[in-house]
Amino acid sequence: MGMQALLHLLYPPQCLSCGARVTSDFGLCGDCWRDTPFITGLVCNHCGVSLPGEDDRDPLCDDCLTFARPWTAGRAALMYRDNGRKLVLALKHGDRLDLARPAADWMFKAAAPLLVPDMLVAPIPLHWLRLLKRRYNQAALLSSRIAKLAKLEHCPDLLQRRRSTGSQDGLTRDGRFANMSAALTLHPRHLVKVQGRHVLLVDDVMTSGATLAAGAEACVAAGAIGVSVLVMARVAKDA
Repeated sequence: MGMQALLHLLYPPQCLSCGARVTSDFGLCGDCWRDTPFITGLVCNHCGVSLPGEDDRDPLCDDCLTFARPWTAGRAALMYRDNGRKLVLALKHGDRLDLARPAADWMFKAAAPLLVPDMLVAPIPLHWLRLLKRRYNQAALLSSRIAKLAKLEHCPDLLQRRRSTGSQDGLTRDGRFANMSAALTLHPRHLVKVQGRHVLLVDDVMTSGATLAAGAEACVAAGAIGVSVLVMARVAKDA
C-alpha cells in the first residue's frame, strides 16, 4: 500500500467546511459545495462579480460603471455569502491555514484572463501590529500559491502598510477610501522590480475596493504598466 493510501486509511479526507468524509484531500462535500457561491459565467471585468446576461466585450457592474478603478481588470473566486463567507472568516480569523491551498486553486482558475508573462504577484499587506497579533497574512498565503501555480514571480513584501488603518467594517464607502488614502506604499527595495511590469495584487475580500485601489495606485506611481486584482471573495450589494 502506498504512503498516500495508508494516510487516507488512517486519516480519511474530510470536507474543508463541515468535516464530513470526502473522497479527496482539500475538497468539499456535496452539501457544502452547493452552499458555496462560486462565481461562474459572465462577470464584471473590473471586480469579478457575477452579472446577468450573455457574453459582453467588456462587461461592468453598476459599481464599476459609477466609480473609476485604478486597475485594469479583476476577478474573484466566490461571492462573500453563505459558505463563501464562512470559508473566508475561517482562513482570516480561525487559523485555518489549510484553506489557503484550495482557495488559491479556485482563485487561480478565476484569474486565467488576467495572467500575462512576467507578471509580478504580490499580496495586500497587513500592518506589522496586526501581523504580529494574527501571526500570518492570509493574502500572502494565497498569493504565494497562485504565483507558484502560474509560474510567476512572487514578491510578498512588495507593498507596505504605512499606518494602521484598523477595521473597515462599519465604514461607508467614502469612509473606507478616506481611511486607506496613502496607506499603502511600495517597498523602496522593490522600486526597480515593479517598473515596466504588470502586477497582480491578491487579497482575501473586496468590498468597496478601497484597499486594492490604494495598492494599485502605489504600483502605478512606482512605474507598473498595468495592475490587475484577484480576491478570494467579492462582497456584492445584495450579499
